Amino acid sequence: MNDAQSGHAASLSSDAELIAEIRRGDPDPYGILYQRHVTAARGLARQLVRGESEVDDVVSEAFARVLGVIKRGAGPHDNFRAYLLTSLRRIAYDRFRGERRQIVTDDVERLDQDVPFVDPALDGLERSLIAQAFLSLPERWRTVLWHTEIEGGKPAEVAPVLGLSSNGVAALAYRAREGLRQAYLQMHLAGGTADSACQPALDRMGAYIRGGLAKRDTALVDRHLETCADCRAVYAELVDVNIGLRGVVGPLVLGPTAVGGYLVALQTGAAGAGGAFGWWQRLPKQQQAAAAGSAAVVVAAVSALALTGGEEPVPDEPAAAAPAQPEPQPAPGEPPAGAPQQAAPAPPSEAGEAPQAADPPAPEPDTPGEAAPPADTARFEVAIDTVGALVPGRSGLIALTVLNTGGDAVDDLFADIDLPDGVLLAPASRGGSSARFRNAATGDDWMCRTADAGAACAHGPLAGDTESTAYLRVDVTPDAQTGEPPRVSLRSGGIAAEAAGRNGVQPDGMPARYATDGHVRTTAVGNALLTCDADHPKHGAACAEARERRGERRDNDFWPMVPLDLDDDPGTATSSSARVELPGGEVRWAGLYFSGTGEPASARARVRGPGAGGYTEVAADEVAAARLPGYPAYQAFADVTELVRDGGAGEWWVADVPGGTGVGHYAGWTLVVVAEDADAPFSQAMVLDTARSVFRDPDGFALPVAGLILAAAPADISVVAWEGDADLAGDRVLLGDRALRASGSDPANAFDSSAAGAVGPPMTFGVDVAEFAAPLPDDPRIRLATEGDAIMAGVVTVTAPMRN
Repeated sequence: MNDAQSGHAASLSSDAELIAEIRRGDPDPYGILYQRHVTAARGLARQLVRGESEVDDVVSEAFARVLGVIKRGAGPHDNFRAYLLTSLRRIAYDRFRGERRQIVTDDVERLDQDVPFVDPALDGLERSLIAQAFLSLPERWRTVLWHTEIEGGKPAEVAPVLGLSSNGVAALAYRAREGLRQAYLQMHLAGGTADSACQPALDRMGAYIRGGLAKRDTALVDRHLETCADCRAVYAELVDVNIGLRGVVGPLVLGPTAVGGYLVALQTGAAGAGGAFGWWQRLPKQQQAAAAGSAAVVVAAVSALALTGGEEPVPDEPAAAAPAQPEPQPAPGEPPAGAPQQAAPAPPSEAGEAPQAADPPAPEPDTPGEAAPPADTARFEVAIDTVGALVPGRSGLIALTVLNTGGDAVDDLFADIDLPDGVLLAPASRGGSSARFRNAATGDDWMCRTADAGAACAHGPLAGDTESTAYLRVDVTPDAQTGEPPRVSLRSGGIAAEAAGRNGVQPDGMPARYATDGHVRTTAVGNALLTCDADHPKHGAACAEARERRGERRDNDFWPMVPLDLDDDPGTATSSSARVELPGGEVRWAGLYFSGTGEPASARARVRGPGAGGYTEVAADEVAAARLPGYPAYQAFADVTELVRDGGAGEWWVADVPGGTGVGHYAGWTLVVVAEDADAPFSQAMVLDTARSVFRDPDGFALPVAGLILAAAPADISVVAWEGDADLAGDRVLLGDRALRASGSDPANAFDSSAAGAVGPPMTFGVDVAEFAAPLPDDPRIRLATEGDAIMAGVVTVTAPMRN
C-alpha cells in the first residue's frame, strides 16, 4: 500500500480506531483527528477568548495536551470531541483567571475517569440525575448522543467519526437515547424507598410513561395508581421531568455561557465554512427563531431531543419512514417487568473489547401496542448450556443461542436467565453490574446486567432466519452447588420461549477459556523444551536414536533430561519452534500454554513470531498446579492474541519457561489460535483448559462438550497433554465409549510424545498436541484415559459445524 492509499484508509477509520493506533505508538492518525475536530474546537474557543491569536493558541494547546494524555495510555477511547472540548474550556478558564501555568498531568488525566471539568456555576448540574445518567452510559453511547443530539449531526455526517454506516449511526443513537431515558428514570426511582405493594407498579413506571407496556401490565399500573396517592405523585413528577428536561450535558462540557454561542456558531458556519454538521437546517422554524433570540433555548431544544419520549433515529433519506419505539418491553438498562427495582446499571466495561461494529438495526416501523407478529412468521428456538464445565473456584462460559426460525424480523429480545446457585455473571463478582457480550461473527451485542435470579439480557431486533449467540462470562464460587443447570426465558413482543441446559456446576471438568462462532478454524501446535543429551559420551548414540522415535528407550523416564535450545539466540537457555498454518482471515483469539515440572514462583515465557528480530517476554495470566508421580507440575496460560495478530502464520518460537531438569522431567509449550476462514463451515469453536493428572485410570477423566448446536459433519478436536510416554501404551481419547485415533500418532497410544507443528526432532518428550476428527453425538462427552501411564490433561479444543 502506498502512502496515499494508507492515508485514505486512515481517513476512513473511526475515532476509536485512530486513538488505538496512537496508543500503539503511531502519531500520524492524530492529523485525521485534528482535521475532524478543529472546526468545533475553534468554534468553542471563539466563545471563550478574544482575538484569533488567542483562539489559535488555545486550540493548539488543547490538541497538544490531549495527544500527550493519549500517548500515556489515558484519555478517551471513543468520545474524542467532548474530551477535547472539555480540555479546551479548562485551558481557556485558566487563561481567563490569569493562571498561565501548565496544568499538571494528574488534573488532565482526571478526565479519563469520565469526570468532566465543571466550574462552580455548573456544580449543581454535575450532581443532577440527568448528568449522572449520561455519565453512566457506555462511552460509545455518549459519543453518538453528543454528535447527533447535542451538536445535531446527521447520521451520514457522524458515520466516519464512529466507523459505522449511516444506518448504524441511526440505530446506535436510537439505543443510546433509550438507554439514557431508562438510566435517568431508574436513577430517579432508586432515590427513595417504596412500600412493597408499590414495587410492581414502580418497576413498570418507565415503560408506562412512554406508553410502552403491554395491555395487561398497563392495566396493572392503572389500577394501582387509582388507589395509591404516593405513586400518583411519583408518576406526575416523572412525567413533568421527562417532558421538561433542559440542557445539562452541553453546559457541562462547553460551559454555561459558551454553549449557546458555540452551537449556533457551529451550525450557522461561524465556526467554519458550513459548520461542523449542518444541524441548523434540521431544526423546526420555531426552534430556529428561538435559538436566534436566546442561546439558552437552543440548549433546551437540543438536549430535550435526547430525553423526551417518542423520538426515532433520523432516517438517511428525508422520505424514509422513522421507526417507532420498540414493542412494549423494557429497554436495555431497565429491569424486566416484575423484577426487583435496581439503580441504573454501570456501563459495560470496554476493557479488552473487540473493535466496535455496527449495532443492530433500529426496529422496523410499526404502531406502539400493535399485536405481535403471527406465530407462523416469527418463531424462536432458544438453547442455553455451559461451554465445557462450570467448576467451583473457576471462571467459565455459558452459551445462549437464539434462532429466529420465521421469515420476519422481530423486535428487541429480552432474556431472563436463571443461573445455578454460586454462579455469577462475571461483572457481579468483580465489582460491576453489567457487561456487553460481543458476537465476533455477526458484530451484534447482548447487553446483560446482574439480576436476583442470575442475569437479565437484551438484544436488538433479530432478522428472520438468523441466529445470535452470546457467550456469557461467569464466575463460579468455591462453594457453588452442583447439579442445577442454567435456564432462560426469552420474549419479544408477544412471542416467548423457554429452555434449560443439561449441565450445571460439576465437581471436576474443563472450564471454557474462550468460545466463538462463525467461519473459523482452530489450530494447535507445540514443542518440547527438554530432551536427552545426544552428545553424552556413553549414551549419545542411543539418545539420538530415541529423538528420531526409534529404539527401545523413547521415554523421558530413561534419560536425564537436559535443555533443548534450537534457536540462534545465545541469550536463551531453552528454545524450540512450531509452524503455525493460518487460513488468512483475522485472528480472533490466541493463547499460549506452557508447562513443566516444579512449582514456579513466577511463570514467564519468551515468544518470537515469524520475522521478529527478538523475543517478547510474556507473563502468565493464570497458573494451575497438579501432582504427577514423583514431582509437582504446572500449566500456565497467557493471552497472546495481539502478538499472533501481528506475527501471523509461520514459525513461532518459545523459550525459557520455568521447570526442572533430570530423569523423568519434561517442559514444553503449545500455541492455540482461533482464526477466521471464509472456506470453513459456520462453526462453533471452544477452548477448554485445566491442569488435571490422570494416573492409570482406564475410565479416565470425563468432560462435557456442551453449548453446541451440532450438524452431522465431523468436528475437529485437538487435545494437549503433558508427560505422555511413547512406550507406555494405553493412553486414549474417547468420545463416549469410542476411542478416537489421532492423525499421525500410535493408534494404541494417543499420547506418545508427538506434537502437531513441531519443528526439529520428532520425539517431543512429554509434550503431546494430538488432532482428531469425528462427528459429535447429541450430548458429547470426551474422556482422557490411560491404562499404564501418568499424564496431565491440559487443553481441549473443539470446532464443530453448526446445525444452521
